[in-house]
Amino acid sequence: MRLLKLVPDNTNIGFLKWRHVAMAISMISIIASIALVATRGLNLGVDFVGGQMMRVTFSQPVNLDALRGTVDAAVKGEANIQQFGSARDVSIRTSLPEGGEDAANQAAERLKAAILKAHPDAVFGSVDTVSGKVSGELFETGAWSMFFAMLAISIYIWFRFEWQFGLGALFALFHDVALTFGLFALTQMEFNLNIVAALLTIIGYSLNDTIVIYDRIRENLRKYRKMELVPLLDLSINETLARTVMTSLTIIITLVVLLLLGPEVIFGFTAAMLFGIFVGTYSSMYMSAPLLVWTKVGSDSFVAKAGGQVAGAERTLKNETMPR
Repeated sequence: MRLLKLVPDNTNIGFLKWRHVAMAISMISIIASIALVATRGLNLGVDFVGGQMMRVTFSQPVNLDALRGTVDAAVKGEANIQQFGSARDVSIRTSLPEGGEDAANQAAERLKAAILKAHPDAVFGSVDTVSGKVSGELFETGAWSMFFAMLAISIYIWFRFEWQFGLGALFALFHDVALTFGLFALTQMEFNLNIVAALLTIIGYSLNDTIVIYDRIRENLRKYRKMELVPLLDLSINETLARTVMTSLTIIITLVVLLLLGPEVIFGFTAAMLFGIFVGTYSSMYMSAPLLVWTKVGSDSFVAKAGGQVAGAERTLKNETMPR
């Protein structure tokens, strides 16, 4: 039985010839994402802003203005009502009442009763309650976790390879995170701790894909000493393409199934992961590798270093094997 090969052994795609177009598209996308976050903002969940979040599903699309009137009559303060997933699914976010947990539970029951009175077909999902102090700590912790993850990754790659590789990996990670933020600012999907977990997972996946390509580039720099850098980068990407396609495809299939059939509570996480896997694979090929060309990576420095190590190893072996 022959093994299935999605990528033939003799594949020779010229990825780097599109590097200028890809970089222009990426820069425009990054700027657009930052502008979206700055203008539209993120739909922060109760994990980050505090309050009470209730998810309600109706048998048919509901009029948000009428629902807002029902909610305003039942609770004190301003309520944030948004559709998510479909026109029948609604999230209702309200501020926490004074009086602690008992007051919050009573407010939730009053709101449920008011909605059921106006919409007997309503089905209530989870009700999340987070205090303002806890939400502030969660937001700060989530931001620092992403920052230190990217910093540690860059330092590791810097010492593992060269500074140009660390810079390329850092830019690719920034590209992936920025575009994911832009997706959530554009769609106004809820941004909560699950999305922070998705971002950290995306960072890890993108880094893993980038390191696999970087490791093959370093091997080829030592193996093909006279080859130009651009053809060498294309060769390295093509040699790792089968692994990249198989890994990305299996993950994407799983995420698509979860997106269509999975529970609503992980819809945002799944959407972020699906988008992040796509842009992470793209950035490994079109961001991290082309930056090696623009940062003047050459085979001479790597070959000289590797050659010195090989020569030293050969001298040591020769000295050890010589008769005394």
